[in-house]
Amino acid sequence: MASRLRRQFGARLLGIRRERKLTQEQFAELIGISVDFLSLIERGVNAPSFEKLEQISNRLKMPVCQLFKFTDRTGA
Repeated sequence: MASRLRRQFGARLLGIRRERKLTQEQFAELIGISVDFLSLIERGVNAPSFEKLEQISNRLKMPVCQLFKFTDRTGA
């Protein structure tokens, strides 16, 4: 079962990808991962390493902390 943080992070990354009108293929290539791994991240099944988080933030030109700016919609 995916942790809540992984699910929230995955949803945030999915939102960023959609805001930038990128396909999974384009986004995966931009951040240097496979489409399969991106799919796992977006679904909250897997999480990127610290090194990959840094690379994602650099490629997206946003601080790492912005990647974790999400609201808790579960009410918990």
